[in-house]
Amino acid sequence: MACDVLQTADAVAKTQLSRRYAADWFAARQDDARPDIGRADPPLRPARPDKPELLSPRDVPRRRPGTPEGRAAILHAVAHIELNAVDLHWDIIARFSDVPMPIGFFDDWVKAADEESKHFGLVSDCLARLGSHYGALPAHAGMWRAAEDTAQDFMGRLAVVPMVLEARGLDVTPGMIDIFRKAKDDQAVAALEVIYSEEVHHVAYGSKWFHFLCGRHDKDPKEIFHDLVRRYFHGPLKPPFNEEKRAEAGLPPDFYWPLSDEVPLRK
Repeated sequence: MACDVLQTADAVAKTQLSRRYAADWFAARQDDARPDIGRADPPLRPARPDKPELLSPRDVPRRRPGTPEGRAAILHAVAHIELNAVDLHWDIIARFSDVPMPIGFFDDWVKAADEESKHFGLVSDCLARLGSHYGALPAHAGMWRAAEDTAQDFMGRLAVVPMVLEARGLDVTPGMIDIFRKAKDDQAVAALEVIYSEEVHHVAYGSKWFHFLCGRHDKDPKEIFHDLVRRYFHGPLKPPFNEEKRAEAGLPPDFYWPLSDEVPLRK
């Protein structure tokens, strides 16, 4: 199922298939049944639609968020992030299928993939209301880099994708919600609030299974996290940090502040 989603190029078809397979998984899990977990050989890069054009981050045009065009660009960027997240969650299931993991690991990432698919649909509906669609604008070409960099490192994948990249979403989403609230775009506010709430769980899944693997290998989680992020993440983590939501997701400040380019001010 995971590889089938990864090999589907069309964004709508990919997210619809993701949601259908998630429903199939949880139907199979009723009454604590334990479906067999297969082995897989996923593609290094998932199939992608012809549009959007993928550009280097420095070449993606910047638009003022106070304009309708700027707000459409924000939503387009969010849709791109959510589509990549769908693939990232199915990829972690398939890519590391040789590592024995509890059934709850699969429950968590199938649920996360389902929610990211839902998020893509919510944001796509917002774009349609603005007369746009996913693929109408260029997008960030580097979104899959973390997946490629950690393709051979299970703990590195957990550290960099949910615990760094998705945690960043907890930092920036409140500001986006404010932009759309000021514009009186209630549909976009509602969509982003759903994303904000559910992304906390995805970061928490990363933290939970990262700590699980550290315990399995008798390693110190904070020390290993710092080492892996410095190895695989390109550049320092950027404040401000949403410390409340990060703590809710199982990320204490001493995990991320030492990786920042700033020194926190403490009273």
